[in-house]
Amino acid sequence: MMTSLTAPAASAALPLLTQDYSRYTAADQHVWQLLFDRQMALLPGRAADAFLEGVKQIGFTRETIPDFREVNPRLRELTGWELVVVPGLVDDAEFFGLLAERKFPATTWLRKLEQLDYLEEPDMFHDVFGHVPLLTNPRFAQFLQQLGEAAQHHAHRWPGTLELFTRLYWFTAEFGLVQQPDGLRIYGAGLLSSHGEVKFSLGEQPTRLPFTLDGVLNTAFEKDKFQELYFVLSNLPQLPQALEQLLARLVE
Repeated sequence: MMTSLTAPAASAALPLLTQDYSRYTAADQHVWQLLFDRQMALLPGRAADAFLEGVKQIGFTRETIPDFREVNPRLRELTGWELVVVPGLVDDAEFFGLLAERKFPATTWLRKLEQLDYLEEPDMFHDVFGHVPLLTNPRFAQFLQQLGEAAQHHAHRWPGTLELFTRLYWFTAEFGLVQQPDGLRIYGAGLLSSHGEVKFSLGEQPTRLPFTLDGVLNTAFEKDKFQELYFVLSNLPQLPQALEQLLARLVE
């Protein structure tokens, strides 16, 4: 499954949306179980430790689609974040505005059985299973908030500035890899929620380079197919360091 940035319009302009849990059918619950079981069988030894620990902390299970009324209190207690319901894709500036407020945009629709492996836009399995576990990690959660604040502040500095923040987000929070002491691991949600790209990203076909800010900022990303290039962090604390480097360049 491919992914792209999802975000609502500015919060003041949006109607208040909620997850209508009663609308999920037995077929929806079955799809969640299939997706959850498939990923959780695949991810040990491939996903970052922080993600796997986050799945436990947030309490995701195969039995039921996550109920935001239960997820948000746990998430707020752990890191101050919450999910906000959005209808679909909107622009990156509004997305970063939500991150700055520690609000992560999530759709509530779930793919159908015949769509297990590919979607044209992210569904709640990507938004919730892929992203939420790492939002329980204080350091990662702080990085995303600071990224949102920085993007908001510098978005109009000159044409193309916002694209720099988008690329940093894309090659980290969506498609990032990290070198743990026990091996190469995935922490990007676009990978963690994709059965096919988990295997592809760690296999022999794609190019993997050590993470550098210049490398990320000079690389366009792929929206409609597997990435051809992934950047590998030496550790997760590199993320705030990269953001500091970007900000230093913008104020020079």
